[in-house]
Amino acid sequence: MLSQRLLGDRLCLQLLPRAAYSARDPAQWHTLGVTLERQQGVHAIDSDRRVDFDTLPGVLAHTPVGVEVFSESDSGGEYLLLRLDEQFARQHLPSVNHRVQSLGQSQALGWARTLRRLMLDPQPDGLALEHAALQLVGQASVQSDYRTPPKAFTRVLDQIAEQFHLPLSLEQLAATYGHNELRFLRDFTRTIGLTPHAYLIEVRLQAARRMIEQTDLPLANIALDAGFAHQSHMGSAFRKHLAMTPSQYRSRF
Repeated sequence: MLSQRLLGDRLCLQLLPRAAYSARDPAQWHTLGVTLERQQGVHAIDSDRRVDFDTLPGVLAHTPVGVEVFSESDSGGEYLLLRLDEQFARQHLPSVNHRVQSLGQSQALGWARTLRRLMLDPQPDGLALEHAALQLVGQASVQSDYRTPPKAFTRVLDQIAEQFHLPLSLEQLAATYGHNELRFLRDFTRTIGLTPHAYLIEVRLQAARRMIEQTDLPLANIALDAGFAHQSHMGSAFRKHLAMTPSQYRSRF
């Protein structure tokens, strides 16, 4: 886990890696969280009643102090967490007494991905981190009600998770969704906050990161196994989203 304290310790920024976990958050801070990867597991929100969850990328969750969250997952998923002290939260967050989360927060997801890139930098830019963190805080005021996505939508995500290494087309994904390409493109982008192509690149990027972290395979092989047409395409994705080359990323492990 990467962690940065900002604005004189009034904010604490954490980048949680994809890993199995079982955790109970005592909710001593106000928190904003953004899913960078799809996560599935079981959780209990301010109660002992555990329910299954399937949280999509681009979900923004606001949990106030006093709301306890238990969460457990066999695989986890990369997650950006921002904790705010009581005084700062009162000044900048909407007043809520329960956990609020909403789908398709493209702006929040964009700032979370920016924060990920900045945090992975060996020499993080403190000013840039504080700017991006404040922009993320600002997104809490534009949250909408959470909508459970239709099962056809989760079937599309399952297809991408299983076939990301293949050259998937919009026509194939729309067929799985059960609507025409234009309707699928609109619904997907609204629900996730990314276009299908951008989401596929993110899934491939995450797969490549895991292979780099866990294997000694040549980068050219990893690029192909992750679904990139060429090693240079993987390199472009790493530089754009992580601000480093695959070789630089490998040197961290």
